[in-house]
Amino acid sequence: MKNAKVVIFAAIVVAIIVANYFFGWADWIASGELQAMLEDMVGKNYPLACLVYFVLSIIGSVVLALPGVLFALAAGAIFGPVMGTLLCWLSMSIGACAAFIAGRYFLKDAIKPKLKQNKTLNKFLFEGADKSDVFLLAVTRLVPLFPFNLQNFAYGVTDIGFVPYALYTTLFILPGTAAYTIAAAGIVDAENRLLLIAIAVVLFAIFFGVAWLLKKKADLQ
Repeated sequence: MKNAKVVIFAAIVVAIIVANYFFGWADWIASGELQAMLEDMVGKNYPLACLVYFVLSIIGSVVLALPGVLFALAAGAIFGPVMGTLLCWLSMSIGACAAFIAGRYFLKDAIKPKLKQNKTLNKFLFEGADKSDVFLLAVTRLVPLFPFNLQNFAYGVTDIGFVPYALYTTLFILPGTAAYTIAAAGIVDAENRLLLIAIAVVLFAIFFGVAWLLKKKADLQ
């Protein structure tokens, strides 16, 4: 049964890759065409623009495995620092939860033993789970050990409960999301550029400072 789930998951992934190759969904999102469409839509129907961004960012980050930073930058440029941060933060959080559920259902039984064979993954996903869910998620969310999208599926393979995963993931991705979104908003907002860029720099400094401290603490344990 566990191998059947992995086969089904692999088949879905292959189908998405093939469809993306023929239809060019990822290229369309990453090329800036989506951003141009949303910018035009904002002036005509703001709520619809928010909804389209929200849905497509979840699909793009989870299904197409596009970097979340692309959606953070787009959100800041299109919707501004406040709404852009909120939309990106919520969509990335929901996308992370969806990937977690998929990983738990399709991959945990078959993949967990293999992941435990990897020294780095075993340390942070399984040995670390014996300490604190807060510390484990803080380290892996704030320290770039491996890609964000991979983390979402990988956590589904661990023994962490869904509620703490969702809560701490939502909390720890906020600083980075806000930093990128506000920076993008500052680039396009000439009137408030210096203020927004300064806020983004402070957020980046805090983000990388906390990440460094967590990484140092993790190395000592």
